[in-house]
This record gives sequence, C-alpha cells and structure tokens, in this order.
Amino acid sequence: MKIDSIELYHVSMPLIYPWRTAYGEDTCIDSVLVKMCSADQSGWGESAPFAAPCYSPEWASGVFGVLRDWMAPRLIGQELGSGETLQDQLAIYKGNPFAKSALDTAWWALDSRRQGIPLYRALGGVNGLVEVGADFGVMDLLDDLIIAIDKAVTTGFKRVKLKFRPGWGLEMLAAVRSNFPDLTIHIDCNSGYRLEDLSIFQQVDRFQLKMIEQPLGHDDLVDHAKLAQQIETPICLDESITSLDRARQAIDLGSCQWINIKPGRVGGLTPARAIHDLCREAGIPCWVGGMLESSVG
Repeated sequence: MKIDSIELYHVSMPLIYPWRTAYGEDTCIDSVLVKMCSADQSGWGESAPFAAPCYSPEWASGVFGVLRDWMAPRLIGQELGSGETLQDQLAIYKGNPFAKSALDTAWWALDSRRQGIPLYRALGGVNGLVEVGADFGVMDLLDDLIIAIDKAVTTGFKRVKLKFRPGWGLEMLAAVRSNFPDLTIHIDCNSGYRLEDLSIFQQVDRFQLKMIEQPLGHDDLVDHAKLAQQIETPICLDESITSLDRARQAIDLGSCQWINIKPGRVGGLTPARAIHDLCREAGIPCWVGGMLESSVG
C-alpha cells in the first residue's frame, strides 16, 4: 500500500469540566489529527498528548512539528504493507511515541478500510464488544464525585477509576468506598508520589482496590518493584510503559501486576498489540486507557 498523502491538523477541544490530576489541570484537550491517504482510500488517526509536557515529555505543538517536519515526509511515497514496516521507517527517530502513534493508528484505519473489515478485526480481535469503565478526575466537592459515580453505576458502568493526589486522597477514597462498598475501584496517581510515601499506600490496602495505577515516577521501574513488595494492592503501570522493551523490563523486575496500554503513549496500535501479546504470555492482565481523545481517537 503506497502512501500518497498525509494531512495534519492541530486542534484544541474545550472540556465541559476541568480535568484535574496529580500533575495539574486541563480545560482543553489538544490533539493532532492525521489523515493518511492511499489511492481512493483514507484513514484517520489521533494523538492527544495534552497542550503541555506534563503527562509525558511530549506535547501537542511538539508532536505537530515533528510530524510535519520529519515523520510524515518520511512516509509519503513509501510502500507500507504492515504496521511493523511503518514502525521500522520511523525507528530512526528516537522516542516521540505520541507522534508515531498518530501515523500508526491512521495506517491501521486506512488498511482496515482497504480490506473492508472493522479495525478490531484487522488487529486480530474476535469480540466486537468491550466492557468499559468510568474515569473521574479531581472535582470541586466530594459530593460532586459521589453523584457522578452514582450516575455512572446507574448507567451500567461496572468499574471506576479515581484520580488520587495529595489533598484528594485517603479521605476521598474512604468516602467513595463507604458509598459504594462493592464497586470495582482503582486509583490513578499519575506519578504524584515517591517511595517515601509508602505509608499512604499501605493505608490504601484496606479499601480493597483492583489496582493502584502509576503511584511513583513517570519513568520509574525500580522503585515500583520495591513498592510492590511492601503493599497488597496490585500496581498498574501507565506512564512508565512507553515501549515493548519497557514493558518487558517492568515484567522482569516485578514492577507491576497490571499494565495500562495506551496506544498514544506506546507509539500506536502496532506496539500496543505487541505489548498485549507479551503480557498475555507473561500472565499480566492489561486494559486499554485513553487520553481524552475526540471520537476519532
């Protein structure tokens, strides 16, 4: 499949409610949309790394620039028969997984359309239905959070993820658990803590959570392995898993018992699928997280 053209769009999408986490607050989501064309077919991809480099070292304007100046020109005119071939073409550029993911997901969308099959089938999926959870950031009031969770549970969501940070931590979690004693819950710390905060996570154990997501440094594997040995609640890694190699290292070190596979964070659907396969072989359960993308993503 020859890539004839690639169009890039940097967009900013206002949020109904501010998205607050351990690393700050976002009122808009900055995304880079990619339209990849071959003959009379096209596919869209999206990468949403946020406006500032707070979640990861990448940011939307930087992603747009590296795509415009380097990565997209390298692919135009090339024959790309697989996602692996695309990744090989981009391997010369170090890091930048969010930028690579915009092109990789667009290629998969284009190829699935060329084949006339749904994207999940092109990826090797067999089930068109996936159970989803609800995700809640830091809110103005605890009552607002309880009301929002109740609405989600009533709607049919079977699990929720709660942002967890200093000032919105154990007290918040106690309130939620007392209102929803049987609900599947996990917390996401977005790298807001350090190993010295061990006592906080030992207190978290009593709430019987499904997992604690990314409690320590955004690029750490070693301290997470130490933390995992001292608490009962399973650790899930998010920001630390930026590639297949990082996933393998985390598993080897015992840094986590779960992995959140975000296609944007790991470089696209091609490496996401490879990480999934690695985890399946290692007995590490996975789930797929998002970056507040538009409906394209």
